[in-house]
Amino acid sequence: MDSQRILGVVILVVGIVLLAIGINASNSAVDQISNTFLGRFTQATTWYIVGGIGAGLFGLLMLLMGGRGKNA
Repeated sequence: MDSQRILGVVILVVGIVLLAIGINASNSAVDQISNTFLGRFTQATTWYIVGGIGAGLFGLLMLLMGGRGKNA
């Protein structure tokens, strides 16, 4: 396994962890109240979810495309 695929796995895992933290935080009392009155989650929760999705997709892309340009 080359270094780009290993980095892709690490970024994918970090993205999954961030997404799990964001989803867990969205169920908190503060976020439920914010969602009820403002129609959206708090800014921190939103960044966890968006960052988790972005990191997960980027890590998956690195994992799938890693090492394609090399002659193996």
